[in-house]
Amino acid sequence: MTFDFRLLMKTSTTETIKSALQCGEYNLKGQFMLGSNYTFLVDVQHEDETYQAVYKPCKGEQPLWDFPDNTLAQREVAAYLLSEQLGLHIVPITILREDGPHGRGSLQQYISYDVEYHYFNFTDEDKELLKPVMFFDMLINNADRKGSHIFFEDGTHDLYLIDHGVCFHEENKLRTVIWDFAGQAIPDELLAPLSQTDSWSGLLEQYLSPNEITALQRRAKRLLTSKVFPQAPRDRRAFPYPPL
Repeated sequence: MTFDFRLLMKTSTTETIKSALQCGEYNLKGQFMLGSNYTFLVDVQHEDETYQAVYKPCKGEQPLWDFPDNTLAQREVAAYLLSEQLGLHIVPITILREDGPHGRGSLQQYISYDVEYHYFNFTDEDKELLKPVMFFDMLINNADRKGSHIFFEDGTHDLYLIDHGVCFHEENKLRTVIWDFAGQAIPDELLAPLSQTDSWSGLLEQYLSPNEITALQRRAKRLLTSKVFPQAPRDRRAFPYPPL
């Protein structure tokens, strides 16, 4: 038997960062000015190490007519947990903290990347790597997948997705810039985990309503049946605004 030491190291690093986000003390360093909700860069201190993270307090969420108030942070966490459950690992580590500088909110691992390199100027080779993104967004019913929400980490070129506050609605609200694979078959390795939807209730019940979890499970079953990336709908807006 051989061991993949790179995977072992990455797993160890993930657990270290997760522990830091869950238990560390964090201080505000600055505010991200773009976006409608209050979002802060913070330094997390844990076991003599400092980690950067993104803090989104519930108090800073702007009310939405179609989503329950003060639930966006929970949806951020649900997206991370589901990404891990599916084996995609494309959402930075995200947890919910009750003791933030501005109260309850999500705390997400900060990923360093080139903000000038986004979906609209990705190379053809990098765009081919986005099938898991389209699959994930269909599943979580992402209502706001902008081109800047998809990026590759500096140094590793690992793919990451951020901003999942307006996901998991019961009604079909999918709005995304990624319709590149419409009509193509969904790869079997993406579909395989969808046979385990019964376990999602326990995983997500702290963050989503029972009806939202049921709707998620139904979407998974439809994808498992169709096995094809859908076409963009023509009876409603299918793209976010602004797209970037």
